[in-house]
Amino acid sequence: MAKQPDRTGDIDINRKERLRIPRQSVPKQKPEARVYNFDEVYLGFDEEHAKIEATRCLQCPSLSGCAGACPLHNDIPRALWHISRGEFLEAAAVYRETSNLPEVCGRVCPQEKLCQGSCVVGKKDEPVYLGKLESFVTDYQRRAIGIPKPPIAPPTGKRVAVIGSGPAGIAVAEELTKKGHAVTVFESLPVPGGVMVYGIPSFKLSKRILEEKIKFLEEIGIQFVCNTTVGKDVTIDALKRDGYHAFFLGTGAWVPTKLNTPGEDLKGVYMATEYLIRGNLPPEKLPRAMQAKPEVGKHIAVIGGGDTAMDCVRTARRLQIQAGITDGTVIDYYRRSEKEMPGKVEERTNAIEEGVQFEFLVAPVKFNGDENGHVREMECIRMKLGEPDASGRRRPVPIEGSNFTVPADVVICALGYGADPLIEKTTSGLKADKWHQIIVDKETGATSVPGIYAGGDNVTGPDLVVTAMAAGRRAAMAMDEYLRGL
Repeated sequence: MAKQPDRTGDIDINRKERLRIPRQSVPKQKPEARVYNFDEVYLGFDEEHAKIEATRCLQCPSLSGCAGACPLHNDIPRALWHISRGEFLEAAAVYRETSNLPEVCGRVCPQEKLCQGSCVVGKKDEPVYLGKLESFVTDYQRRAIGIPKPPIAPPTGKRVAVIGSGPAGIAVAEELTKKGHAVTVFESLPVPGGVMVYGIPSFKLSKRILEEKIKFLEEIGIQFVCNTTVGKDVTIDALKRDGYHAFFLGTGAWVPTKLNTPGEDLKGVYMATEYLIRGNLPPEKLPRAMQAKPEVGKHIAVIGGGDTAMDCVRTARRLQIQAGITDGTVIDYYRRSEKEMPGKVEERTNAIEEGVQFEFLVAPVKFNGDENGHVREMECIRMKLGEPDASGRRRPVPIEGSNFTVPADVVICALGYGADPLIEKTTSGLKADKWHQIIVDKETGATSVPGIYAGGDNVTGPDLVVTAMAAGRRAAMAMDEYLRGL
């Protein structure tokens, strides 16, 4: 666990006084302006308000609260101590001790369920804005001095292939490069970054942030090979013959979960990943088959209740407004109540501000098309909540005879993702479960094949940037030990 903050000369802080400091608001673009652009919604703290917000931290003697709830165990109290004193570069350095992507985590992590949800201040008042402070200081550092170059150990002569350039792959690549190993990252898409580039819209995470991170990784010696699908264009077994000594599989979970509902194959019905990729990136960063923008309908229906669904509704609203459709609708349909929605409350709030509507306790049963095979309406059924299922949420139960139809000329299905079996099928001896998730040792990421490690969504199923990064960092430690034993 990380060490306590250095509070030399000011140990006896007045916690009662700190509890009286009101939470500082974070400025953001006004809804009526931001629907016309894909710029980040949150404008971030300025220096003075960041210092005030960080001073709300009670500097708890134990790190079992916010730091313990962070999958990376960032030493948050120590970072906030520095921020409160205006020591922004020192604070950023604290985050980079344990995180490879603090500027990303500060923007996209569900802090209310992790660090922020365990903030002691939150028991009496609004918790400290931990994510917004993390992104503030790391942005400040990048503007002031760039991402600091770490010391690199002498070359070991060992070569590592990292498959996938998402958060897990980036963590492994950076950590093993620091140890002196030569790392090549293989990415199937045109530019590196994985889900952070292709799955998270720019209004939540600017593409510039990933571009700067990739440039930094290249400058410390990491090579990226894009437009290359391992398992198709080249196999792990072939890379072994080419002289790679160890492998990390960080291929994520990109196979969409389908509704299996009549009419799902109609024109105008999209899976969330394709819709987000085509809607958020310029053509030169897209695979050739996805370079056209998605359709923009007057009545857009999104199915799902997680953060991906919120990304879809907010993207759809922007595309709709920018196409001049100011009287259209974007409606999210969710089969449970709002209380059971897994996504961030903040994202739903932003969506509502932008004109998105919600229909709860509703599920689609059929998509109806026109004579050209294009979706035009959606038949739904109302639901009620029954007993809790395996996830702990109450199970939705259809209400017989409650069917109704709504207009829908574009439908986006955001129901989750699964792992791709391609690498499993093309790698000798690699074991996976029935969902094609790679079986690993949870502490090391080691697979059934010596020298091959894995981590992230292709092991756990769809999860968070921070949990994938944590898995990558654990795997990197084990891989370094393995490589030094060869």
